[in-house]
Amino acid sequence: MAATRPAPYPVNLTGELEEPLSRWLWLVKWLLLIPHWIVLCILSIAAVFTFIASWFSILFTGKYPRGLFDFHVNLGNWIWRTEFYGYGALGTDKYPPFVLGPADYPAKLTVEYPESLNRWLVLVKWLLVIPHLIVAGLFGGGLGVAFGRWGWQSGGIVMVLAVIAGFIVLFTAKYPKGIFPILLGMNRWAFRACAYFFLVTDKYPPFRFEE
Repeated sequence: MAATRPAPYPVNLTGELEEPLSRWLWLVKWLLLIPHWIVLCILSIAAVFTFIASWFSILFTGKYPRGLFDFHVNLGNWIWRTEFYGYGALGTDKYPPFVLGPADYPAKLTVEYPESLNRWLVLVKWLLVIPHLIVAGLFGGGLGVAFGRWGWQSGGIVMVLAVIAGFIVLFTAKYPKGIFPILLGMNRWAFRACAYFFLVTDKYPPFRFEE
């Protein structure tokens, strides 16, 4: 009997490894990303208020306002692009664009818009997602990272593996293929946990790395 594939999750994160990569560029990407981090910090503050507005809208109407939904998804995409370029994956040397919206970039976050959401589930999602946030926090170096910024990584296992990959690129000019899918899976897990917390889906995130 053929094994059945799990149903696709409505939140997915993808990234295409673009080689060849510069041997040296990864050493200064932290500096090049500072402008992005400044803008993302400001947008993340705005996301707190849009999250509160979305919470009340879902509670009283069962609907996630499309404009607020798009804002959160676009913010997640921007963060993922910076992480893919930087120390969340080091998967490309293509500098991420300054755009809060769709972009031609090898890293993408896709989220299916929910036509309706459970009004009462919003009261307990923060509690139900704690196991995932703990795991995502270990990947990214702290619960606060996974909790507040769509899985924005700042350390932990993800950064350690990315730096190891960077050193291998430095000395061999080749990205270790075994590390890339692990980094992609860890990021996917963190972003799905945050997507559930940010109420964009009622489907509980799976305990898996795959799509």
